Amino acid sequence: MDGLINIYKEKGFTSHDVVAKMRGILHMKKIGHTGTLDPDATGVLPVCIGKGTRLCSLLENHDKTYQAVLLLGLETDTQDISGQVLQQKQVSVTEEQVKQAAAAFRGKIMQVPPMYSALKVNGKKLYEYAREGKTVERAPRPVEIYELSIDRIELPRVTMTVSCSKGTYIRTLCHDMGQVLGCGGCMESLVRTRVGNFYLEEAITLQELEQKRDRDELDSCIVTVEDIFRDLPSVSTGEPFDVLVHNGNRIRSHMLDRIPSGMQIRVYDSSGTFIGLYEADPVRKDYKPLKMFL
Repeated sequence: MDGLINIYKEKGFTSHDVVAKMRGILHMKKIGHTGTLDPDATGVLPVCIGKGTRLCSLLENHDKTYQAVLLLGLETDTQDISGQVLQQKQVSVTEEQVKQAAAAFRGKIMQVPPMYSALKVNGKKLYEYAREGKTVERAPRPVEIYELSIDRIELPRVTMTVSCSKGTYIRTLCHDMGQVLGCGGCMESLVRTRVGNFYLEEAITLQELEQKRDRDELDSCIVTVEDIFRDLPSVSTGEPFDVLVHNGNRIRSHMLDRIPSGMQIRVYDSSGTFIGLYEADPVRKDYKPLKMFL
């Protein structure tokens, strides 16, 4: 079993909890998730298994989409509803002001990571400092909000859909929107609806995974490594050059059956065996191994 399973993470589970439970369900150790999702959040959590675990670092970079509920008038130390209340204010903003505030966060922005996060400073996670009552200086980081649409406004609650780059904290987005509106705000709920090409509608629960195991239907929910990168152009080596890709060597365009387009490509040998992902090196004008799966 090598590839990826699109898991629906239920409320109350950490991402590590999901991995631990899957190890028990699938009876295998080589399992890893592709990016954490807060315990109170639900939704898409792609989990890599077998040789697919080599993809974890690549898939963490995928864009993501969330549906979040912003609760105005309430600020907490964690920037979500589970935290300790720091301040409460009356909400007297208009719907038009909410829409204007949302518009200000679309595009490339700088975001200060929350203290209650797993980012490390001096080898220690920020949430560990926070639990000790300490506040650590955090440098703003560039993130990008590709889309921020207001789905529903029922003040003090605002339901919105956010598509964003890696490293974006939706909790912090809610907090910052509350600051702009002058009444404060925190995240009340969060559902991750997409990670790259993996969608909420296709995700399965841990219970459903267990049922598929019992019915010997696991193959139906495992996305192969090839399928994960089906959008990348594929090329094959000529037979004399198979030995190079079998050994993980660099290759040049004349060794392939066609001139590939794009920086990253799927490489197969002359017999059609999937070798791995290669990346173009514009300086050396060849292709270097990115991830090997032979």
